[in-house]
Amino acid sequence: MKRLPILILTLLLALLIAGCGEQPGAPRAAKDGVRTVRIAYLPITHALPLFEASQTLAAAGGPVRIELIRYGSWPELMDALNTGKVDGASVLIELAVKAREQGIDLTAAALGHRDGNVIIAGKGIERVEDLKGKIFAIPHKQSSHKLLLDQLLAEHGMTERDLTVVEMSPPEMPAGLAQGQIAGYCVAEPFGAKAVTLGTGHILARSEDLWPGSLCCALVFNGAFARANHDLARSVTQGYLAAGEELAAHPDEAADLAQSVFKAKPAVLNLSLQWISYDDLAIRPDAYDELIRRMTDTGLIQNAPAYEDFVDPTLLPASSERT
Repeated sequence: MKRLPILILTLLLALLIAGCGEQPGAPRAAKDGVRTVRIAYLPITHALPLFEASQTLAAAGGPVRIELIRYGSWPELMDALNTGKVDGASVLIELAVKAREQGIDLTAAALGHRDGNVIIAGKGIERVEDLKGKIFAIPHKQSSHKLLLDQLLAEHGMTERDLTVVEMSPPEMPAGLAQGQIAGYCVAEPFGAKAVTLGTGHILARSEDLWPGSLCCALVFNGAFARANHDLARSVTQGYLAAGEELAAHPDEAADLAQSVFKAKPAVLNLSLQWISYDDLAIRPDAYDELIRRMTDTGLIQNAPAYEDFVDPTLLPASSERT
């Protein structure tokens, strides 16, 4: 019986410790004069501005830091973002919009990149019509990759019913193509560049040709965190935007950074970075409206959040708050 009070005391202590953790709706306390923002990511070149921003803020020795937390899948990352386990994330914007539609408190700050999505086809697929009856992979149905595929098919009088569309982990796609398990795929970089570099795949279409100004990944904050720490979220966003401009202005440095943080051969990363733009990452209302139109037309969303309910332009520098 003496062990019962000890057990109760242990449980109470554990709850007390948990309660002292940083909550998303609470102001972020400084530790040794520094406030840290936890940002989730997947290991894709679309997330490269996060690494540049994290390193730049750390080197500056200022009061703000970014702690990058790696995840292995979009569902795992979204769960962490939605529940406040992380403060923000670089995530597929369609996933974030869908979560907002479902009442989850998220706030978008900026794009992750511009362009940089390609539709890859394997050997024997020279025309879009050659995909009929074949298997095509995308990372998630809530993605610009699905929307780009739908656009490509529509331009050739086809729909997804003419082929089999499957969800597949991005790192598995190049191997799946090489082994003949799939006939093509559309996914975040550097996995498109990998197939092209290996000679097992070729570009069937580019995002900028199918959907000029298409939206893909975005920097999104947990809404409770962003409201309670608006100045901190704004500082991170501005550092992030500056990082994107730096990457765009110095492609050699961008390549060096990518090679230091991603497990891919230099030739793959160099090709991948040729396709991607990191400057001008503000989310414009007209671009958002076009995203919503496409998501609605394909049945991905029914009650889309208004621009002002999803995007917080006050996190951007004044010069970026353009319509």
